[in-house]
Amino acid sequence: MYNRHHMRENYSSIKEKEIENIITVTQLVHRYGDHLALNGLTFEVGRGEVFGLLGPNGAGKTTTIRIANGLMHPQSGEIRVLGFDPCQQGTQIRQRSGVLTETPALYERLTAVQNLEFFGTLAGMESDILHKRMNELLGFFELSDRARDRISNYSKGMKQRLALARALLTKPELLFLDEPTSGLDPEAAKQVHDLIQEVRHQNGQTVVLCTHHLYEAERLCDRLAIMARGQVLASGSLQELRAQAAPEIHVRFSFRKPLSSTQYERLAHSTGVIKCGQSENHHVLVQVAEEAVIPGLINSLVQSGAEIIAVEPQLASLEEIYFRLQQRADEVRK
Repeated sequence: MYNRHHMRENYSSIKEKEIENIITVTQLVHRYGDHLALNGLTFEVGRGEVFGLLGPNGAGKTTTIRIANGLMHPQSGEIRVLGFDPCQQGTQIRQRSGVLTETPALYERLTAVQNLEFFGTLAGMESDILHKRMNELLGFFELSDRARDRISNYSKGMKQRLALARALLTKPELLFLDEPTSGLDPEAAKQVHDLIQEVRHQNGQTVVLCTHHLYEAERLCDRLAIMARGQVLASGSLQELRAQAAPEIHVRFSFRKPLSSTQYERLAHSTGVIKCGQSENHHVLVQVAEEAVIPGLINSLVQSGAEIIAVEPQLASLEEIYFRLQQRADEVRK
């Protein structure tokens, strides 16, 4: 991971990386009384990427979002967001970012239109631009027909959609989304997924996504930080996380008919085979030392008379990586 305090680089190179990293968090510590919520938290978010913060309840994800927006101050460490110090310049950050918290920050006695008008006016949006943007978002989230109803009459899912519309109202360059699909049905959740992809590709916005849904994170995020007890266990792209937590190479062979015992033994004892799973119907899962071994195994199987119909590499999912890292962290603490 890039660390400007420990790497010798010329001035121009440092400036380039400062521009690329829209958020830099270094050794952040925060306590709630005796509870250590963040314990040396360190990560970076590049401009224009979707960055996921994953971890169980109590890992420190929401605390991190609040500190990044200047709503809380850490006891120690350093954080920069959009080039600002949240402890001193939280207002400047909030003017250029949008936030969706776990609970929608809406005024229940107001209508959807009144809520968006209030927040847009507060942000200094011009009236014609504000109303055009409101209509776009209310239409996108299918709230136009209920736009003049009080929020107190909305379902949880409708409130969540309106809260997303509020977060996106000013087209912020940095978007913090804390459990954005909580309470949404599958169709509405897909809309949110599509929207995240759209704002990143079309507007170049940076998105920090906190979620419990590992499939959601695997689909949307360019890079991820997996957290536990206020620390980052591992960070990087899915490929980089695999290299750190699940580097094993598995291959699933499918056959037209089950292997004979002789064919199976030949495969299991082939050079480069670390482990050979039990033959199940027409399939065998094989762990190999490296990818270069696979063509030789295919040739050997064909020579033995095996009728191969598919060879599929089996890559560790984000779910497998996540739980493996959490298990390692639990073992270290014991």
